[in-house]
Amino acid sequence: MIQGRNGASDAAGYPPGGPSGDVYEWFQRGVKLLTDGSPAAAAAILERAAMAEPESRSIREALARAQFNSRQYTEAAGSFRLIVESNPTEDYAYYGLGMALWRTGDIEGAQEPLAVAVAMRPLRHYVSALSQVRATLRARQA
Repeated sequence: MIQGRNGASDAAGYPPGGPSGDVYEWFQRGVKLLTDGSPAAAAAILERAAMAEPESRSIREALARAQFNSRQYTEAAGSFRLIVESNPTEDYAYYGLGMALWRTGDIEGAQEPLAVAVAMRPLRHYVSALSQVRATLRARQA
């Protein structure tokens, strides 16, 4: 393989000017940035990795978490939705989708994915989020 100026393989068809290394290195750097409290920087590099490997659930989940943590809620909802569509057994993706929709103000839209997450795995934070969304909806109807 031929290495480009930025270290990425020219043969892989990566656009110039991106981060150095390969997709796995981008993923690792993105996860580290996310863990270290830099979600916006993580999202930027993980977006690049997701474009290169659109079928990677690991990359997509890390990207969704980074987007959510950097308050890019609409983008996070889209990333979580892609995970749910490709693998409907991912309870965490349903939870993330519901939370992202809730943060965008789509309380009604948040209810269904949160209910699915609770039905799949009734974790305390899933149940709490669903309860809060339902309470908000009831309050709005009153």
